[in-house]
Amino acid sequence: MDIRMMEYVIEVYRQQSFTKAADQLHIAQPSLSQQMKKLEEELDTPLFIRKYGQVTPTPQGRRFIKRAENILKERDDLLREMGEAAYEIGRELNIGAPAVTGGYVLPGLLKTFCQTYPHVDVQLIEDSPRELEKLLLAGKLDLAILSMPVEHESLKTKQMLTEPLLLAVPQAAQPWLSEELNEIIKQAGQKEMVPFQLLEGIPFIMLKEGYGFRHVVMELCRHHGFQPKVAFETSHIQTAQALVKNELGVTVVPKMVAQEDRNQVIYLNIDSCPTRTLVFAYVEERYLTKAAQAFMDLYQNQGKA
Repeated sequence: MDIRMMEYVIEVYRQQSFTKAADQLHIAQPSLSQQMKKLEEELDTPLFIRKYGQVTPTPQGRRFIKRAENILKERDDLLREMGEAAYEIGRELNIGAPAVTGGYVLPGLLKTFCQTYPHVDVQLIEDSPRELEKLLLAGKLDLAILSMPVEHESLKTKQMLTEPLLLAVPQAAQPWLSEELNEIIKQAGQKEMVPFQLLEGIPFIMLKEGYGFRHVVMELCRHHGFQPKVAFETSHIQTAQALVKNELGVTVVPKMVAQEDRNQVIYLNIDSCPTRTLVFAYVEERYLTKAAQAFMDLYQNQGKA
């Protein structure tokens, strides 16, 4: 058995399909099935149950997969560590971020990093926090920028920043808002705090499931004793703000993404002064590349400048 077969088994497990795994591995599906059959004969035990179009690992298969994942991680870490020996910080950096925050945090930092380390090939992936965590665990990313809380216990975090959360409301008073809230909107220039519990029953615009910031807003509502009345869900904070602009509900946004044009949306402070925390996340048990460490150090040094 060679290490390539471990990669085959893990890909079948991830895709839960021989056809999809073969596509990812760029080999023919019959060839993959034949290789898997030979491996099972060599091990004298079945690794997968093939039934009703589904592929699930046997108990022996799960043990094989767990050990194989550890072996492949050690191999990848060793190759990367040895490959960095001849370079100051290595040759590549794979970083991920949600679109909600990546466009605000990363551009300037990436520019400085690329100017400082021009020989490093930087790959940026934008996805939902849940998918970014999966990519980290699979070794596809060196580093990701996520909003707390981070779900998986294998991920280690390093704090980037903590910022206030603001309530975004339409520019004009609305019949679906309470009289007190409409009065606060009229006097928004006075920077009055909004009692958040007044938003119970008000239409909310939320990010979809899988976005860490959605969890932050849901917890904020729970803290104030109510479940938000979700009117619309979106994958983009800019869309949420546009829906507010068009008087379809309210939303909560991090301060960094609050638009400057106060003629479109009003941003109000919340009485409980909620915040959200952004972190760098990486897999604790895997080799942290020099490029990833340099990227985090660069951010910290910029903050001190």
